[in-house]
Amino acid sequence: MKYWIVGKKDNVTLSERKENDILYVDVKWHSDTPVTPEEFGVCFRISTVDTYSVFSPSMRGLRSLDRNYFPRITDARLASWMPLQQLISLSGENRFCINISDAKIPTRITSGVRESEADSEVTAYFFTNLTTAITDYSATIRVDTRAIAYYDSIYDAVNWWETDCGYTPAFVPELAKTPLNSLWYSYHQKLEIESIVRECTLTKDMGMDVVIVDDGWQTEDGSGGYAYCGDWEPAPKKIGDMKTFVKRIKDTGMKVMIWYSVPYMGIYAKNYKHFKDMLLDGTGDKKTYFSLDPRYKEVRDFLINIYVTAVKEWDLDGLKLDFIDRFRLEGKSLEPDSRRDTESLEDAIDILMCAVHDKLYEINPDILLEFRQTYVGPCIRKYGNMLRVTDCPNDSLKNRTDSINLRLTSGNTAVHSDMLLWHLDDPVENAALQFVSSVFAVPQISMLIEELPEDHIEMLKYYISFWKEWKDVLIGGKLTAEHPESNYTLATSTLNDKAVTVVYTDTVAKVNTDTAVIINASGKDYITVKGAKNKNYTVKDCMGRIMGNGKIDADITEIAMPLSAQIFIND
Repeated sequence: MKYWIVGKKDNVTLSERKENDILYVDVKWHSDTPVTPEEFGVCFRISTVDTYSVFSPSMRGLRSLDRNYFPRITDARLASWMPLQQLISLSGENRFCINISDAKIPTRITSGVRESEADSEVTAYFFTNLTTAITDYSATIRVDTRAIAYYDSIYDAVNWWETDCGYTPAFVPELAKTPLNSLWYSYHQKLEIESIVRECTLTKDMGMDVVIVDDGWQTEDGSGGYAYCGDWEPAPKKIGDMKTFVKRIKDTGMKVMIWYSVPYMGIYAKNYKHFKDMLLDGTGDKKTYFSLDPRYKEVRDFLINIYVTAVKEWDLDGLKLDFIDRFRLEGKSLEPDSRRDTESLEDAIDILMCAVHDKLYEINPDILLEFRQTYVGPCIRKYGNMLRVTDCPNDSLKNRTDSINLRLTSGNTAVHSDMLLWHLDDPVENAALQFVSSVFAVPQISMLIEELPEDHIEMLKYYISFWKEWKDVLIGGKLTAEHPESNYTLATSTLNDKAVTVVYTDTVAKVNTDTAVIINASGKDYITVKGAKNKNYTVKDCMGRIMGNGKIDADITEIAMPLSAQIFIND
């Protein structure tokens, strides 16, 4: 393996060390006077023997290798994704896993095959977007070429960020690991208090413990968009007194979170006039709303006070903090302004979000703070204890892929599914597939329970109860997932002597523990079980009704079961 500097190399020096079969390349940049660093990179030329696919949590579709002149790209910065990319064999072994110690500055990792030699080039670029003027910079590139399971290499890379690079994750309270009701798909901006209170009563009875009141509470407008964001006062005709509204929900037994769009300031907000010259140029829709510029201390103090006041005065249990990836630099925002206390946008976001977390943690150590893709990764895990799959309504394939991607790269931070949504006319087994596909994440539900058919209600009750019973295994066990290049054909979470497996396209499930559950998400009407000879089994449908039971009398056997059904296996 060779490597060298590409791009603006005059100020860059490299040194290497090797520890426990991991290569560390230390990168140093220096200037005698403060300047904004120009983009440079470190290119690695590597063998692609027995190399089949590419993994990165930001790659959610095609994962083939492709060419070095049309490379696979992982862009990352503090508020978007993470600097990690991996080449994997067909059998699922790691071939080359690269990540960068600095997850805050803008970076890019690219990989692609060289046609002339059939090997690959993987390049880690630094300062891919404008940052502040500096004199010194250092970071480390970690390269893992061990022939181990791809997910073990990823787990080690994430652990390195946590232990060696200073990205200590926020505390995760138990409440962050409980099924919840989100009101976005079920209501959008058309919030109605009496209906919400009824729904909270129903969802609490079904086993959900938290509700997220989403966009719409702050505006009478229901046309979408963010032109009315920025004042963060309850809409009089919808919510009225927020403290009373929150209390009514809490009287049902539910905890309450509310949504904020962190960056956005709309032109119809009363605060717009005051902050109109402290906005990031070219952001939002560039006409009716913009992103505030957190490089101004006044902006940060304003936002922090909004959240602290809301949590205190309204007795909130958490906040859904949205769109922090929309803080972006361009246009006039690149020009200096003496009123700013930092010129680095990434530093400013970090200062803001650390302060938000710390101030709210002082009020309530169990405060819930949710972020969603693309704002995930080592930096975000310092501030948030809930990371959610991005919006994918009625899309079980995307929910499954992204929830597993997040589980592999998020350590012990609570990973949540996107809000589960399905068509009311769908057969109950298809509706259950939405739940099954993201069962290794904390389920968020966004269906109006009052409108569900009776069999859908029974299914949802059963799967929530099943998830809570098996929670420790599902989200606390070690997750292994086969064939990432195929959006995962099978996944298993194992804790001690228990395991839960979901077969997505592969219908063969191996049993390696005393007790196991296998869930059918394959679309076939059977599952092939290996390694369970002489064990007892029970098949339940998606509503928990027993369909059959018996003893497995062969090392390999087929068991009939419909979509979204389960096999329970034990001694």
